[in-house]
Amino acid sequence: MQEPTFLILTALADGPRHGYGIITDVTEISEGQVRLRAGTLYAALDRLHGEGLIETDREEIVDGRARRYYRLTAAGAARLTAEAERLRRNTDVAFTRLRAPRSALIQGTP
Repeated sequence: MQEPTFLILTALADGPRHGYGIITDVTEISEGQVRLRAGTLYAALDRLHGEGLIETDREEIVDGRARRYYRLTAAGAARLTAEAERLRRNTDVAFTRLRAPRSALIQGTP
């Protein structure tokens, strides 16, 4: 799973959000490292919707414009959980190896 997809699903994990809300939450979650553009976000939302990972929660009219809210589906929550667990396992391995004695990290060193 690509990082932007992971972050979009994470943004929706605690409740429905509209597009701009997702963009700002992804920026916050990633501590500014990922900044989604509207075109990128809406292409991803269309793909995730097609995959059944998100669905439309509701639409509101704000200042004469439709604002669509998206929410995570059960399948989306399961996929996010699986990806978070995979990342945690990989992170655990990395930290375990970083704590290993330096000689164990460099092959051929006594």
